[in-house]
Amino acid sequence: VQLVESGGGLVQPGRSLTLSCAASGFPFSQFGMKWYRQAPGKERELVAAISFAGVITYYADSVKGRFTASRDNAKSTLYLQMNSLVPEDTAVYYCETTTGNRGQGTQVTVST
Repeated sequence: VQLVESGGGLVQPGRSLTLSCAASGFPFSQFGMKWYRQAPGKERELVAAISFAGVITYYADSVKGRFTASRDNAKSTLYLQMNSLVPEDTAVYYCETTTGNRGQGTQVTVST
């Protein structure tokens, strides 16, 4: 199982970023997926969950209306569209299978 996140970076408040998670080594289209984030000194937080068929099953209250998770099973790729970013969104973002396999993460920093 390999999960590789990308798309993070430094962005100003109010701007947008799209994260990607390229999956390989397992039948991606058969697995639900999750996005987590972890900020320094804080516990890991579940941000979004999406079923194998692309149905959203969870958004954290803190991101509802701003973040959108999606997937392209033909490309074995998971996405997280993040709009109206705020400094509190600063964290390392990870994609994870529902069986607990996780990528290395991508840093998102929201700052002026």
